[in-house]
Amino acid sequence: MSAPLIDPFQRAINYLRVSVTDRCDFRCVYCMSENMTFLPKKELLSLEELDRMCSTFIEMGVEKLRITGGEPLVRRDIMTFFHAMTRHLDSGALKELTLTTNGSQLERFAGQLFDAGVRRVNVSLDTLDEKKFADITRWGRLPQVLRGVEAAQEAGLRVKINAVALKGFNEDELFGITEWCAERDMDLTWIEVMPMGDIGNEDRLDQYWKLTDLRARLAERYTLTELAERTGGPARYVRLDETGQKIGFITPLTHNFCESCNRVRLTCTGELYMCLGQEDMADLRAPLRNFPNDTAPLQEAIRDAITRKPKGHDFDYSRQGVDGRVTRHMSHTGG
Repeated sequence: MSAPLIDPFQRAINYLRVSVTDRCDFRCVYCMSENMTFLPKKELLSLEELDRMCSTFIEMGVEKLRITGGEPLVRRDIMTFFHAMTRHLDSGALKELTLTTNGSQLERFAGQLFDAGVRRVNVSLDTLDEKKFADITRWGRLPQVLRGVEAAQEAGLRVKINAVALKGFNEDELFGITEWCAERDMDLTWIEVMPMGDIGNEDRLDQYWKLTDLRARLAERYTLTELAERTGGPARYVRLDETGQKIGFITPLTHNFCESCNRVRLTCTGELYMCLGQEDMADLRAPLRNFPNDTAPLQEAIRDAITRKPKGHDFDYSRQGVDGRVTRHMSHTGG
C-alpha cells in the first residue's frame, strides 16, 4: 500500500483538494442559486473523519492539501482541523497546506492560519466595485473582504487573487484589478466561468468571457513574458514586465488543461471526484465509517478510484450552448 498513486495516464496524484463544507456566507451568481438547500450535517464528514481521510491520502503520497468549500472558514471549529494537519507539515510528509476562501472570515482567522502552517491563500474576488460586489455575491460586503486581504498579508500569508472573468461585468475592471494587485504585491489568476450546477436565472453563455480576449487586452498595455512554470494544475502563467507580477489564466473552455493533472477532489460528504468536469466519483465515506480502526479498505477504495481517473473533462461552449455540463454545484465539489 506504500506505492504512489499513479493514474491510468501515468500521472502521479499528489494534490488533494478537500471541501470541508458546502455552506457559504455568499451566494455568488455563477456558483450557486440564492435559495440553496444545503446538506444535512450528518452527511458531512466530521472534523475527525476529515483528519483521518486526509492523513490516509498523505500516507499514500499526497504532498499538497488545499482546503475549500463552500466557504471553509464558516465551518464551526475548522481551525481544529488546520492545527491537526500541522503535524504532517512538521514531519515533512505534507509539503503545503493551503486554502481557497472568499475572504469574508480572513480578518478573524489569518493569524491562526499562519500559526497552523498555512503560508499561501487564494482569495476569490471578481470586482473592486462595492455595488457590483454586492450584486454578484448577493450577500457579500466588499469592505469586509478587503480587510481580510489586508489582515492576511499582515499575518505573513502570501495572497493570490482569483477572479472569474465575466462578460459585461468586470471587463471594464481588467486594468484596475491588475494594478490594485500589483500595488499590493499580489499575483492574479483569471478563471473562465464553468458550467456547474443550476444557478437559477443566470445564463452561462451570457457570462462567458474568453480569456484569449482578456489576455489580448492585457497585451495592449503590458509586456507579457511567458513563464514555463507548471504546477500540474490548470493555470498557464505570464509575467507582466512592467509590474513584475504573475498573471495566471485558467481556461478549461478555450484550452483543455488536463494533460498534467495531478489532483483529485474530495467533497465534504466523502465523495472523491477524479475530475472536476466529470460525474464519476467514488464513495470513500463508507469504507471510512465502516472500518474505523482499519485504513486498508479506505486505501483500497482510493486506489480503485485513481484507476478510473479520466484523461480530461468535456466542458465546451463552442456550439452556442453549454456542453459537458455537470449537475452538482461548485460549492459541493469544492472551489
